[in-house]
Amino acid sequence: MITHLALAVALTLTPVPHRQAPLSQCALPGRTGWTDEGHDTDHRQFRKATGVIRAVMLFVDFPDAPASGSTQEYEDALTPAAGWLRTASNGRARLAITPVRTWYRMPSASTTYGFERGISYEQHQQYVRDAVAAADPEVDFSAYDIVYIVPPKNAAAVTFSPTYLYDPAAPGVIADGRPVRWSVTLGQDMWRWGYKVIDHETGHVFGLPDLYAFTGTDYHRFVGGWDLMGLISGPAPRYFGWHQWKLGWLDDDQVACAVSGHYRLGGPTRLVVVKTGETSAYAVEARTRTGLDDKACSNGVLIYRVDSSVATGEGPIKVMDARPDQAPAAGCHQLDDAAYAPGQVFTDEAAGVRISVTGEASVEVERLPIARNM
Repeated sequence: MITHLALAVALTLTPVPHRQAPLSQCALPGRTGWTDEGHDTDHRQFRKATGVIRAVMLFVDFPDAPASGSTQEYEDALTPAAGWLRTASNGRARLAITPVRTWYRMPSASTTYGFERGISYEQHQQYVRDAVAAADPEVDFSAYDIVYIVPPKNAAAVTFSPTYLYDPAAPGVIADGRPVRWSVTLGQDMWRWGYKVIDHETGHVFGLPDLYAFTGTDYHRFVGGWDLMGLISGPAPRYFGWHQWKLGWLDDDQVACAVSGHYRLGGPTRLVVVKTGETSAYAVEARTRTGLDDKACSNGVLIYRVDSSVATGEGPIKVMDARPDQAPAAGCHQLDDAAYAPGQVFTDEAAGVRISVTGEASVEVERLPIARNM
């Protein structure tokens, strides 16, 4: 049973010295064989998320959708993604985008690649192969990690922006003597999402799953607008602290593997993890209306459940709602006001965990007898 209680007495608790486990005990193993929340990311298939990430941006048009004008508008719209990622990664990921300012003609019509039908892996790979082949006489692809492929506005059939991930067991797309491991093929939804679609899709290159729901009617019922891997246009899109730790953007000494006791957030400790099972844990962090989250719908302590056995699009992270019975403000999703305020308490009796918010950036973690047959 999970409960959300507002207890004023939490403010008067005497802080209990905390007990911690080795941090390695809170690093969950991946169990899906694909993008997930595990820490054991296979870097043959996914790019490490630190250092300089070299990307080439190609502009392609089609026999049925020829481009008009220069590529400058497209470059201006998308390249700010590099600055956003640098800030979001605490300066540890530096996306260096090299635009090739010419339109390369694809050999097939825009309608033949299958975007309007969801596009298969084989169709997507062919799209990447055709774009790379068109540019290969002029571009040394061995100098780049990622290929961004941008269509013109009149290519209406190229509807959305999927990420192509290399399969180490298959030959894939070869250019300049090596495989093209990662590509983001932009679609017309880039004009809806803006440059942050690059940051979202590059998150998949790093091994992050989608946090929005693939089924149902409320696609943002798992995390609302709290992470770019959920709602790209969300009011608080900075990556979760869990993602920052997983990707190497937080140092281990900034993360606490909590057993019990009092923890302060936002100083030396940016993330508190309370493990609840082999592949599950609660993560706790402070979020405020500053920086990339300046439009956040609530301030306070964010509590969310992570399960590295849950597949992309099925809720590998779920935000706990501090105000489940309160309607959110206009323009905010139900979960966007989910941050806990001082005096509120989160309890998961089935997992034997209670987290009391004792200040704007401090919590008390308690282990409870695990309830049976709830």
